[in-house]
Amino acid sequence: MITESLRSLYNRDLNKLKSEIEAYQNEENIWRIDKNIANSAGNLVLHLVGNLNHFIGTHLGNTGYIRQRDLEFSLKDVPRAELIEKIEATTTMIDSTLSQLSEDDLKKEYPLVVFESAMTTDYFLIHLIAHLDYHLGQINYHRRLLDI
Repeated sequence: MITESLRSLYNRDLNKLKSEIEAYQNEENIWRIDKNIANSAGNLVLHLVGNLNHFIGTHLGNTGYIRQRDLEFSLKDVPRAELIEKIEATTTMIDSTLSQLSEDDLKKEYPLVVFESAMTTDYFLIHLIAHLDYHLGQINYHRRLLDI
């Protein structure tokens, strides 16, 4: 079942996100930017948490989450412990939401037109995990370059 695969992948990759943030030797470097690196790891975490809570929590899980996308990139110096709490809460929300979706639910049209045309829910959930992994790779590279 694709639902179980999605739950497993989101859990794996959000746990990897958490361990990337935990791996920074200097907590201040989570917020560091340099030359052509415009987004800090901290802002990318806030962006991922906001994105997933909005598109999965609000629109599939009816959590009532209200996204403030501008803050995802403008907030600074959120403590590492708070970032980790946000990642853990997002992981729990996604697992809970996906566990309530049937295979038929996944084949239905996603309730929002996000791109230029409608898409199925399973397609968009796969897109969201690709988006998570794109930024996860950026965070890994950010840590290896700037946490010195």
